[in-house]
Amino acid sequence: MQRVTGIGGIFIKARDPELMKQWYRQHLGIDVQDWGGTAFAWHDPARPEPDGGTTVWSIFAADSGYFAPSTAPFMVNYRVADLHALLAALRAEGCQVDDKVEESEYGKFGWVMDPEGNRVELWQPPASPATV
Repeated sequence: MQRVTGIGGIFIKARDPELMKQWYRQHLGIDVQDWGGTAFAWHDPARPEPDGGTTVWSIFAADSGYFAPSTAPFMVNYRVADLHALLAALRAEGCQVDDKVEESEYGKFGWVMDPEGNRVELWQPPASPATV
């Protein structure tokens, strides 16, 4: 079974989200949108036209509960091919897997904790990508 296929997103908590967004916009040129982040379209010299895939980068407020139960100020979202199969395998391997799975037009989302207590988000993209 194929497990992680790429990075779907990077999420960072900030004490001052607006300052962080402005800093990343000004100093690193990240086009931070009104929703709090940006979606980097996938392309490279061999594929100059984006293929529809994206990696999301977003700032969250420091008091956001979205990363809970992790206390880390970041969370990485990994792309997966078959979320339900991977979650079942992780449970069978004794990993701490969240019972909740979210399914929407943006795909399927599940979560697992790593050995140091960091919440890891697993994302199976939809068949045709939704706009962020």
